[in-house]
Amino acid sequence: MCILALPGTGLALEPEEILVVANEKSGEGVELARYYARLRGIPGRNVILLSVPVGETCSRADYEQKIADPMRRVLATIQPSWRIRCLVLIYGLPLRVKPPPQDADAEVEALRSQKLALEERIEKGGGNESDLSASAVAEELEDVRNRLNQRKISSDSRASVDSELSVVKVADAPIGGWIENPFYIGFSKRQTSISKTEVLMVSRLDGPDPASVRRIIDDSIAAEKKGLTGVAYFDARWPMDETATSSAYRRYDRAIQRAARRVKQSGRLPVVVDTAGALFQPGQCPRAALYCGWYSLAKYVDAFGWQQGAVGFHVASSECTTLKKENSQVWCKRMIEEGICATVGPVGEPYLQSFPEPEVFFGLMAEGVLSLAECYTVSLPYLSWKMVLIGDPLYRPFRSPQR
Repeated sequence: MCILALPGTGLALEPEEILVVANEKSGEGVELARYYARLRGIPGRNVILLSVPVGETCSRADYEQKIADPMRRVLATIQPSWRIRCLVLIYGLPLRVKPPPQDADAEVEALRSQKLALEERIEKGGGNESDLSASAVAEELEDVRNRLNQRKISSDSRASVDSELSVVKVADAPIGGWIENPFYIGFSKRQTSISKTEVLMVSRLDGPDPASVRRIIDDSIAAEKKGLTGVAYFDARWPMDETATSSAYRRYDRAIQRAARRVKQSGRLPVVVDTAGALFQPGQCPRAALYCGWYSLAKYVDAFGWQQGAVGFHVASSECTTLKKENSQVWCKRMIEEGICATVGPVGEPYLQSFPEPEVFFGLMAEGVLSLAECYTVSLPYLSWKMVLIGDPLYRPFRSPQR
């Protein structure tokens, strides 16, 4: 059912459907691009070189002129001669797009003032106001907070290069805010603003140094051949509770636990679920093959002995702000340094609802039919936003017996 929602024939991603994109100003990146293409049987014509300033951050102008426009020209030239479904960005390309200079947002400032006034009214009112009046003020405050949050999202033009490139074929894509992903399973009954034909899957082969990238490539192929083994660890915060809730945190916590259930039902790996408030602690997760958990902001906890080919991500706000900065403890960088093969993280504040749906991501992965990039794409709610997938897009740690 999920497979048929993907572009193309409904089969897993194939090597000839991938464009490998590198920065010609990074010799190491170009070498890695050719190495990956050779090992995965990707045609040489599918290796594309851009010319971009080396660094993890680029300006919006550089993104448009030196990344997006050249990619649009490449795609227009090669299609429909051959079909491209996925881009792989290689070490040496920028990770983040900075926002363009802009004037202060008058609507945001007005909402902030209204929010402060309502909070002050509630604080000073105490028991002097009637219950009805206090309730009305609280409701108004909640409405203002929601409007402010939505306005902040719609005006936020910080993004990952990867997520922006997923909609590079959309000529009039807005600079600020996110775009609903038409491939996301949760939006299957919704009319989204863009079509599936306008979306590209995007993955990144990147890390602290070229050796770590080469290791990710080699580990993906090795683990795929023998099958991923080890233990699946899921770190929730509360015991499972199916009662109705308006809390986004509770809902996501349940999604983590449902992911654990799906993996356990697949029979692929033994599963450990922790529902205590504390994170897994150092040494508690030997032979870690899969992982999803939260919440330790930019402070990796070395609890894991990662298996070759391990896949996992940590839910926190800025865990992919850098893959290079020395001594940084953000989870994506540290997990790569410690041996993980594929991970996901945001380059800035993404808001909880924009993280991949764990049950979909890990559940489909355990089925063994779809590739890493496809599992990610159908589990990801929003595009043109903050998320980054690091790993070989073709990687399937649990190959389906029929393939």
